[in-house]
Amino acid sequence: MKTESSTLAFSAFMALLIGCAGIVATLASNSQAILLDGLFNLIYFSVALVTIKVSKLASRPDSESYPFGYSYFESLVNLCKGLLIFGVSIFALVDAVAALLTGGREISAGLAVIYALFATAACSLTAWVMQRSQRHVSSPLVAADKLNWLVNSVISGAVLVAFCLVMLFDRLGWRAVLPYIDSVLVIAVVVLCLGVPVRMASQALRELLNKTPEEAVAEPVRQAVARGLADIDTLEVRVRMVRPGRLLYVIVHVVLPKDLPEATLANQDALRQRIDEEVRRYYSPVVCDVVFTADNRWAAPSCGLLVKKYSN
Repeated sequence: MKTESSTLAFSAFMALLIGCAGIVATLASNSQAILLDGLFNLIYFSVALVTIKVSKLASRPDSESYPFGYSYFESLVNLCKGLLIFGVSIFALVDAVAALLTGGREISAGLAVIYALFATAACSLTAWVMQRSQRHVSSPLVAADKLNWLVNSVISGAVLVAFCLVMLFDRLGWRAVLPYIDSVLVIAVVVLCLGVPVRMASQALRELLNKTPEEAVAEPVRQAVARGLADIDTLEVRVRMVRPGRLLYVIVHVVLPKDLPEATLANQDALRQRIDEEVRRYYSPVVCDVVFTADNRWAAPSCGLLVKKYSN
């Protein structure tokens, strides 16, 4: 799939399909691990509908109501995804611990294996489609979806293995451990995968709080700004940047000496364009705002980041 909207629509459809299958399988097998998987996908389907709307908003220009565009909605959606996955995981963890303390629960392993096989194949296929789509679509929404489906594939695969073990133990006559396998499985899956929604939510929260992007993004941008000013004498250069969703905002404050030639001072538009072009070599989409001050008494706020001179 080569468009963001079609990729997200496919993700939403698969979440609905697997979620409905999970609820039906839960009623027949009495497995909380399958219920966790079904709820996970149904909740994700509801968020996916919002995600599709946000992906359309993110491509729009700014407006009177949203003068900085709609990129922050992408971070907000990813925050909600992370929190929802985290909430479902904690709910499943508490329920599994309670089941262990009360003697476990009997499940119907035959139907559970069929569902787990279907879910593992479907989740793996969807994760593969998300991965392929990233070749054509650069979107944090698609990236978050791919991460979700990878986690979902791991969960479904673990469920499949556990239910195969239930059938094996039943044949071996180890029936005393059978009621506990489902609960132990849920606990193991939650503990192993809980870091994914936490990282997703924390990253989105940092973006909403306008935290500077990670160094892998920020440092090349600082170097690009420095190269754009390589042949200009400056008193101070400070770079600030935030990245809500896919869009990078860069604000550059340049303090120029008052004794610079008039031609240099009058050529600020060309300098702005050069800095913008250098930054776009490393990141896009980007909004780069450059402010020049020809006054050595000007002091930039201390929260800015100084840039060094880099050679080409």
